[in-house]
This record gives sequence, structure tokens and C-alpha cells, in this order.
Amino acid sequence: MLRVGMLTSGGDCQALNATMRAIYKSVKHNAKEPVEIYGFIDGYKGLMYNNFKMLRGDDFASILTVGGTILGTSRTPFKDLDKPDEKGNDKVKLMKKTYKVLELDCLVVLGGNGSIKTANRLSEEGLNVIAMPKTIDNDLWGTDMTFGFQSAVDIATRCIDEIHTTASSHGRVFIVELMGHKTGWLPLNAGIAGGADIILLPEIPYDLNQVVKVVENKKTSNDGHFMIIVVAEGAMSKEDRKLSKKEYKERLSQYMYPSVSYKLAAEIEELTGREVRVTVPGHTQRGGAPDAYDRVFASRLGSEAGKLICDGKYGYMVAYKNREIIKVPLKEVAGKLKLVQPDASIIEQARMLGISFGDEQE
Repeated sequence: MLRVGMLTSGGDCQALNATMRAIYKSVKHNAKEPVEIYGFIDGYKGLMYNNFKMLRGDDFASILTVGGTILGTSRTPFKDLDKPDEKGNDKVKLMKKTYKVLELDCLVVLGGNGSIKTANRLSEEGLNVIAMPKTIDNDLWGTDMTFGFQSAVDIATRCIDEIHTTASSHGRVFIVELMGHKTGWLPLNAGIAGGADIILLPEIPYDLNQVVKVVENKKTSNDGHFMIIVVAEGAMSKEDRKLSKKEYKERLSQYMYPSVSYKLAAEIEELTGREVRVTVPGHTQRGGAPDAYDRVFASRLGSEAGKLICDGKYGYMVAYKNREIIKVPLKEVAGKLKLVQPDASIIEQARMLGISFGDEQE
């Protein structure tokens, strides 16, 4: 009997279900022995407290097109992993105990950066682990793409598309704040796809005076009298970038604005006299059905994970490099972020299109 545990951890996204379905189908069709799938409820919490359900064929039958996760998810921060739970229990020991009591042959973790770090920890503790790259931020090291990303880009782009007509009708400046706390892959791609005039990313600190200059220049140009600014939720000014993490947190705590976008809107209005509106699509970017790209991508990733399970090869994250599905050692990717490099070709190409990043290179 081949016993496989699966869990989804951290923020949800499109194609979690599609990936689990692909893993199941791949193992079912290629294993040389009967297979049991144990789905842990609400992420690592299910593994800690032995809360699971047996998953059978019917559970995977109609989930290719369904967003979210049939297992539920929660956050178990890696930084708190060695802190005892509410009853004083060692969290890692609880996970290892459940794994051994159920006599699992392997554990498949579908998660983002923090979840992958925990997966690597469990691998180092002797468990057979395979990780799957899940996040709409596309910020996992070692893979060109993560599932959920393209679907989120599609949703964010549609949001920007819908803003165009109302911005044009009123001649307004619109700020669309997209997810991207530490990395800007989502706002960068959606901003280009949505025809944004300015894109502000966490990796490229912006100069308010430069942003105002672009806004003023657009008003007097023949390219239209409205403007779309895409702002990552983690964007920050050049002044804020100079602060320590503690100092920056203190400054945020003193904000009278809900986020950087509202602060920026107030500053632009004050300095230009232009009317500015802010739109925040928020968690809609993580919701809904996976698009066609993510369904295919998830199926390919899940197929490779199934192959690794059947071959007894563990300690890897299934990844995507140069249009091929590969495996990368967990220890090489855990804890590393894939950032947008300011000198990346996609940034240069966006600048060639006249897109501003709010810095002095315009």
C-alpha cells in the first residue's frame, strides 16, 4: 500500500484543487500498488492534530475548474514553528507523530514561501516530502512560474480594464492597488497588460516628485487626459526605503491612510490638483476558477509530483524552468524570494513603452 498525505497551506489561490487532482490521477495511473490519499484539513494544523479525511476518486472528479481548496487552509508561520502550541506541545513533533502513526510514505505540501520552509524543515527531520509551488505572487526561488499566478494576473488585468472607461469619462487619475507585499511580479504583469501609465513596485522605490512629474506631463500630452497608476501593496518611497524595518513599521502604524495607495492619492491631489480615486480588488485576485493556463500548468506539475512519488524520490519542489517541469532540492529553494530585478529585461521593455516606475530613470 502506498500512503500519500496532502495538505494546502498559507493563502489560497486558483489551481490548488487542480494540482491535487493531477497528483492523485498521476499516482493512481502509475503506482504499482494500491494507493491511499490522506488529505489534511486546514494545512499544517491538520497534520499537527491528526485531522484528515480519506480522499477517493469522487473527491477529485469535478475539481479541475474549482478555485480555493477542498481541504481548507490556514497559516502556520515558520517563524513560530518552534514555539509550543496552546497546550505546550512541540509542533514539529506533533506533525512527525501523525506522519508515523498513519504510516505515510510521503507528504505533499502545496504552499508558498513560508509553507515551503516548513516542508524543508520536515524533510530535514526525516520525513519524505514533496513541495508544490503555490502563490499568486510568483516569488518562489527556483521556479519561473507558480500556479495561481497567471489566474491572478488575469483578474487584476480585468480590474484595470474596467477602470479605463470611468477614468476616461471623468478625466481622473485612478490608482489600482494590487497584491504584492514583498515582490512585484503580479502588479508588474497586470500593469503592463492593463496599459498602466505608472507601476510602483516594492523592488523599485519611487520618488513622489517623479510620480507627480509624470502625472503633470500626461495631463498636457495628447495621449489622453486620464491616468492609470498600478501600485503594489508593498510599494514604498525612496525615503521609506532608507528606514530600518522597525522604523518603517512605526511609520506605518502612524498612517492616517488604509494603505500606501491612499497616501499617494492624497499627495498627488495636493501637489497637482488632479482628482484621484483608489480601487483595491483585494482578495478577488486569489479567488474564482483557475484560467486555462493554470489548469494545464497545475496538471503538468501534479503529474511530475506523481512520478516522483511512484519513483520514491523525495526532498524536492516540483518547478518550472525554461518551459520544462523539473525538480529542485527543497534545501536550495526554502527561504529564498525571487524578486523583480530593477534591471530585468521586462522592466527595460516596459520603460521603452513609456511606463514609469516612479524613479529617476524616466
